[in-house]
Amino acid sequence: MPGLCTILVGDDPASQVYIRSKSKATLAAGLRSVEHHLPATTSEAALLQLIGALNRDDAIDGILVQLPLPKHIDPHRVIDLIDPAKDVDGFHAQSVGRLWTGGQTLIPCTPYGCLLLLRDALPSLAGAEALVLGRSNIVGKPMAALLLAENCTVTVAHSKSRDLPSLIGRADILVAAVGKAEFVRGAWLKPGSVVIDVGINHVAAADGTARLVGDVAFAEAQSIAAAITPVPGGVGPMTIACLLRNTLIAACRRRGIAEPVI
Repeated sequence: MPGLCTILVGDDPASQVYIRSKSKATLAAGLRSVEHHLPATTSEAALLQLIGALNRDDAIDGILVQLPLPKHIDPHRVIDLIDPAKDVDGFHAQSVGRLWTGGQTLIPCTPYGCLLLLRDALPSLAGAEALVLGRSNIVGKPMAALLLAENCTVTVAHSKSRDLPSLIGRADILVAAVGKAEFVRGAWLKPGSVVIDVGINHVAAADGTARLVGDVAFAEAQSIAAAITPVPGGVGPMTIACLLRNTLIAACRRRGIAEPVI
């Protein structure tokens, strides 16, 4: 049975929710779920020791370290220690290099989930003008690589980009991953464009409660875009589905079994 191990260091509420969702989905898919919830005071050396042990454990096919980590732990050292064959997040330097050069690798879950949504919404991505808003290692950069591989014309925009409304207004495809609540206004969009909203932002509602919104003003964009993902319920479930996909693929590769086409 393919095994996925998740590691959470500390008690970040959002991270706890993510880990619970991933573990629940793992079990529901018939995979083995192993969880390590470590205190925030865990030393970097102790975490690295745990990852080393998991690398050697044949019952574990995928290792996921939930980010962010406490400030005293270097995330680069942690990610670089994970066996690339078990790197189901696709964050290891070897995984990143293979993604950009077209090699076989485990693809980062959120960008791949976005790509699957785009393939479902559009008959072909080839030749489309795509704008990736955000340049993080987790979403923006790997998303750009995947869109290039689909023969899109790709622009990566960020906080230093000039005249964002103009850039967004030319895009057939917008992947918004900037982390600012309702930053992209509906009037900025190209009519008929496809919008993938990766943002998850907590904002105060009128009654004092908190609500989740994306990086795109959904109510404004809905009547302009040909398709747009909601927040919540859009990219999030796809991320978890792609994590399970990566775990299954990693298990097949490690055992020399033919990979399923997913």
